Amino acid sequence: MSLQEYSKKRAFSKTPEPRGAGGEGGGVPLFVVQEHHSSHHHFDFRLEHEGVLASWAVPKGVPESPGEKRLAVRTEDHPLAYADFEGSIPEGEYGAGEVKIWDRGTFVLNTWEADRIEVILQGNRLNGRYLLVRFKRAGENDWLLFRAKE
Repeated sequence: MSLQEYSKKRAFSKTPEPRGAGGEGGGVPLFVVQEHHSSHHHFDFRLEHEGVLASWAVPKGVPESPGEKRLAVRTEDHPLAYADFEGSIPEGEYGAGEVKIWDRGTFVLNTWEADRIEVILQGNRLNGRYLLVRFKRAGENDWLLFRAKE
């Protein structure tokens, strides 16, 4: 996905979200989990990849215990600057509601394939091996996110 979809969904004259562009990261890839109080409360799980933040909406939050699985719905890529975003998206705008950083850190990439991503998160709250696996039976953008057993 490119940032074209991200930009198309937002009116930057009305929202405080960063315009951003794809770009080079700082070396060690970063991740961020943002709690999003919108029409449907959820958590946004974002991994730096190829100059953008690959993003998934996780309705029930990122699993913290080994073996827990959660639905994660792939959404549009976000600019790297979004990793620092906290604020209020105005009513009437895409994603209206409060966004707060719930966790952030870096990660070690083990695998990034079309149907499987494996990372080792090194954050303030989340630490350990996490897997995203495409959940083909559910839908095109549906994945399972789980904390792997060590």
